[in-house]
Amino acid sequence: MTGMAKILNNPAFPRSNKYDPQWVMDNQMGPNALWLMEWLARDLPLEPGCRILDLGCGRAMTSIFLAREFKARVWAADLWISPENNYKRVVESGVDDLVFPIRAEAHALPFAQGFFDGVVSVDAYQYFGTDVLYLSYLSRFVRPGGFVGIVVPGLTREMDTIPRHLAEPQPSGKIFWEDACRSFKTAEWWMRHWVDDPSVTEVRTDVLKDGWRHWRDFEAALELSGKNIFPSDAHALDQDQGQYIGFIRARAQRTWVESFNLYDSSTGIQVGID
Repeated sequence: MTGMAKILNNPAFPRSNKYDPQWVMDNQMGPNALWLMEWLARDLPLEPGCRILDLGCGRAMTSIFLAREFKARVWAADLWISPENNYKRVVESGVDDLVFPIRAEAHALPFAQGFFDGVVSVDAYQYFGTDVLYLSYLSRFVRPGGFVGIVVPGLTREMDTIPRHLAEPQPSGKIFWEDACRSFKTAEWWMRHWVDDPSVTEVRTDVLKDGWRHWRDFEAALELSGKNIFPSDAHALDQDQGQYIGFIRARAQRTWVESFNLYDSSTGIQVGID
């Protein structure tokens, strides 16, 4: 077993260990999406045949994972990766009867209200979901009693200033704290953000144990494989040791109500839904 394969054989994520390490490397677009989806799925009511929207699915690894592991029917939605390329991966993985790739923008989803049993999103929701009105928009596509579940990179605690180890160049030349990191929030922040939304209830948030370590290890595996998309962040994560950087999980149930006001992202106005 190569050094890269040894790193990816993580005992914390036994389902993910079944997937070819080279396939994971070839299709990664950030921190190990299979590990993050496996962690999220542990606290979701996934059943065979359930309809799931995988929002910001990237190269559809997480959608394939949900189909293989839980026999879910998954709509693999992404803006940047073509559905043709994702469909090829889906067919090669033998789940073309369960995974349906589409191109979609997070604010213009082409689905019927209440169509899905649940929505999941891994390493994407932070880019659009910090909008105070977005969860109400997204939840309209989930049936009453269904779920929304996300995993995002975030903060393990608030920080007044950006620590030096996150703000200075690493040996790779990359500075960890980029402008997009302003979307990194704590579990407590996500809890307040979702609890205030009337479209969901039963909100739960938490932090992945040793999340910084898993992220660092995946960065190391990428370096060994030579499949880096970006310069490595392993040094900054190793310096951080989870003081500030980790992964946040949030889950909620779609409210059992007949009507409430929702935000129409196409018009920017509130609309009543019956």
